[in-house]
Amino acid sequence: MNLKLKVWRQNNSKDKGRMEYVEANDISPNMSFLEMLDVVNETLTLKGIEPIVFDHDCREGICGMCSLVINGIAHGPEKKTTACQLHMRNFKDGDTIFIEPWRAKAFPIVKDLAVDRSALDRIVQAGGFVSAATGGAPDGNAIPVSKDNAEIAMDAAACIGCGACVAACKNASAMLFVAAKVSHLANLPQGQVEREHRVARMVAQMDKEGFGNCTNQFECEAVCPKGISVSFIAKMNREYLKAKKG
Repeated sequence: MNLKLKVWRQNNSKDKGRMEYVEANDISPNMSFLEMLDVVNETLTLKGIEPIVFDHDCREGICGMCSLVINGIAHGPEKKTTACQLHMRNFKDGDTIFIEPWRAKAFPIVKDLAVDRSALDRIVQAGGFVSAATGGAPDGNAIPVSKDNAEIAMDAAACIGCGACVAACKNASAMLFVAAKVSHLANLPQGQVEREHRVARMVAQMDKEGFGNCTNQFECEAVCPKGISVSFIAKMNREYLKAKKG
């Protein structure tokens, strides 16, 4: 496959940035999107051109590091798929592909396609830790949890913190991310001690970081590689109201 790439290049958060044309030649349809970028970077390096900077780590859809807007869609055209798991067979020979970074005030650009998502880490840190002493894994598993609560908690815990929900939202809202983190522990007995303080602190930190408000248009759920449901946002709002009343 031979492809035409329009890639965002930007030296740092203060640089204006621009789209640059790059060719991707002899690309196997079995390559992942990131492997395609690896090939492109090897070609650029051999030509003495600075390679394209992008975030990546596990390349197994687990870590949440890959953060590319591909043809206007966070993580690309495939549903419930991270950019690292997107294969080039989803494109056609001769296609023009636009590649951009996450766009959000709270995600300043580090360089090219890499952005600083430490704002999400600070939100999690604001929630603190679970103080319940569970002991080892056998002891933790001995605490009874209803099947319904366990399944809801696991659905919320599937969030990998990639930030695609923020990138897709017209307001750059982090509500789906925060809701997943709040709901995960709110549905488990180990998370009950700090339940009210946790949601209040995390929402406050989210606002402090400069994320926008949710307008319930569900773009976040549409691009989430793990299919996190927007119903968790409603749950977080209920948790927040209870915490404030308390």
